[in-house]
Amino acid sequence: MSTRPGRAAIVATAGESIARGSRSFAAASRLFDRRTRERAWLLYAWCRRADDIADGQDHGHGAHAVADPEARIEAIRLRTEAALAGEWIGDAGFDGLRIFLAETGAPEGLVRDVVAGFALDAQGWRPASEDDLYRYCYHVAGAVGCLMAVAMGVTDAAVLDRACDLGIGFQLANIARDIAEDEAAGRCYLPPEWLAEGRVAAAAKLAERAAAYAASGRGGTAALGFRSAWAVLAAAGIYGDIACKVTERGEAAWDKRVSTGIVGKLGWIARSLGPAWNRKRLYPQERPGNLWTRPR
Repeated sequence: MSTRPGRAAIVATAGESIARGSRSFAAASRLFDRRTRERAWLLYAWCRRADDIADGQDHGHGAHAVADPEARIEAIRLRTEAALAGEWIGDAGFDGLRIFLAETGAPEGLVRDVVAGFALDAQGWRPASEDDLYRYCYHVAGAVGCLMAVAMGVTDAAVLDRACDLGIGFQLANIARDIAEDEAAGRCYLPPEWLAEGRVAAAAKLAERAAAYAASGRGGTAALGFRSAWAVLAAAGIYGDIACKVTERGEAAWDKRVSTGIVGKLGWIARSLGPAWNRKRLYPQERPGNLWTRPR
């Protein structure tokens, strides 16, 4: 008799993963309908598991320099390819990806683009230009945004572009929050000209760009169902708060990790209800032409 865990068990494990790894995404995901929420958890759990393997951490905590980065990326790639081929891996994160792919028919190229983002970090990659920064953000977050949109039933390329923009906006906010932490780990995601201006100025630029990409991302909510739009708008507000707090604190922004507390999260959930109802009227349908565009 097979002892392979069923879908419900893998989804439950994925729910535990998002609860431990990202309170912001966990809170916003509660607004989805059940099937979309479960698929969002499965996608998150794969990303979290792969990131933990790459950085030798536990649910995003305790990252440290690893002695075998290339071997770890190869392990991620092989397990991901197995999931893409419909195989069971015996690892809840990757088996969750298998279920996600089977249920959504998500493009395999997007999945491989995310794996390429892990490889960039393993190679000690640094951006040579602002476009490089956005390309990196695409691989580690924009492509995930596209996959999340697929979980919501999106197939239109123009709407996927907006989902990508939102993911890039989230990652830019993360980079602003983690400048000092990344520096201590020997990583840098700032273009040389931004780096030369100092942390505070660089963080302000990151926050400004994050807001622009997030605004474009909100424009995609017109194509979503109400509950999905509500979840997306709540997440955008929560992450927008992170970038704003970093700029408000100036040099003190990295003394303590910036976060949005439970009251702040609940506040954004409440404030996003009205905009979700009125999303087709409130948010621009045309994507701004001055934003970096994902590869096709």
